[in-house]
Amino acid sequence: MPGFSVRPAPPLLAALLVSALAACAVGPDYRRPAAGLTALSAPAALASDPRPAPPLARWWLGFDDAVLTGLITRGEAQNLDLAMVLARVEQARAAARAAGARMLPDLAMSNQVARERQSLESPLGELASQFPGYSRDATQTDLDLAASWELDLFGGLARQREAALAEAEAAVAAGLGRRLILAGEIAESYLALRADQSRLTLLERQVAALSEVLALARQRYGRGLAARREVDEAEAALIQARAARPLLEIDRAAQENRLAVLVGEQPGRLNTLLERPAPLPRPPAVPAEVRPADLLARRPDIIAAERQLAAATAGIGAAVADYYPKFTLQGVAGYESLHGSDLIKASTFQPLAAAGMTWRLFDFGAVDAEVAAAKGARAEALARYRQTLLRAAEDVENALEAVAALRQRQEDLARRAADLAQSRDSLRAAEMRGLASRADLRLADSRSLQAEDDLAEARGRTARAVVAAFRAMGGGWGGEGRPETGQPVK
Repeated sequence: MPGFSVRPAPPLLAALLVSALAACAVGPDYRRPAAGLTALSAPAALASDPRPAPPLARWWLGFDDAVLTGLITRGEAQNLDLAMVLARVEQARAAARAAGARMLPDLAMSNQVARERQSLESPLGELASQFPGYSRDATQTDLDLAASWELDLFGGLARQREAALAEAEAAVAAGLGRRLILAGEIAESYLALRADQSRLTLLERQVAALSEVLALARQRYGRGLAARREVDEAEAALIQARAARPLLEIDRAAQENRLAVLVGEQPGRLNTLLERPAPLPRPPAVPAEVRPADLLARRPDIIAAERQLAAATAGIGAAVADYYPKFTLQGVAGYESLHGSDLIKASTFQPLAAAGMTWRLFDFGAVDAEVAAAKGARAEALARYRQTLLRAAEDVENALEAVAALRQRQEDLARRAADLAQSRDSLRAAEMRGLASRADLRLADSRSLQAEDDLAEARGRTARAVVAAFRAMGGGWGGEGRPETGQPVK
């Protein structure tokens, strides 16, 4: 450009540019620590289940319930807690982009027009007013293009970017975790609702049977064929059965409202969909073995803890970089003229190039303290990561043990219900032959219905335990959207 010659850059400046591009980052490079976990095996009762386990990515399909599948789909699209978490993910990603942008040059343009009237009593005004044609009024026009670049010679900015990326990946993992929790919460509420509906249906039949037992007891008492104690016992049994209904109704309504909120709807909006009773779906089989690698890859809390450890490790490098000087390059190319209509020309062009350095040579140990704090943060993150691993293994072990124990309990209660049903059928046959009273038959009906109620409650608990097992294994996503482990900055 006229008036401005470009000379070859000094060797030192060229060396600085090359070093900046290489950006050798100070501080430790991150390496994921070993998990140190052994394979987690399910109890023998679960391992012997001949059915194949459903894919972990969509474990709820194993329940083969269209309503449940639809609710989880709606929840993933409309749940407000999930929306908040995803918004935080976008914030973390934006922060990571901003950290990356700080490694690049800044370019800014400015334009200014200033109108000034010179004081005649100022030193300049007194001098200038002596010349012919002097005018107190002047208009100054500036047009500048400025660039600045901090040379990341020691990798402080690179470490900041590495930390921000890891934090963003931890936020992504938290979003995945909320998705998994949401699917589990919807399934647990739905299964509890269906169990309540089954138990309410059985309770209605039990109340009807006990009402007939009480009526027959009163008839027998009125004829002098039964003691008052028989009437009191029949009435107490009926009252006890009726007293169970309000609690089941409260829980049923609470589960309906909970499901509405989980899918982002106002409580009551799903009543039409859910109020009609439906059988409790049969839970699927659970995986017989969980490998540590699967937990590391699928549990969002482990992924988030590992990424936070990576961010804390990068934070050490960002702190250590303050021991070293920081170099900046600046340049301005612009025009300045008292005649705005004739601004851009060789005579008004005024370029500027500068290089600067700042170095915290003495700060009373502030950098030492910052490095020590960063190392402490990494030690905390490492302990948190290891604790998260142990808790994940605990969750899986507890969940598998609970499923095995509750399935055994369910099988025992199923045999009890079958035995009482067979006894009731035998008593019905005896009653038809006149060998048993109708009151005895109705009591047998009541005991059989109570056994079925216990079984329905056990089935609901077992189904919810299966949901907890899939959630403990990190089920509920197929790997899409998984944060990629950031590579250490060389």
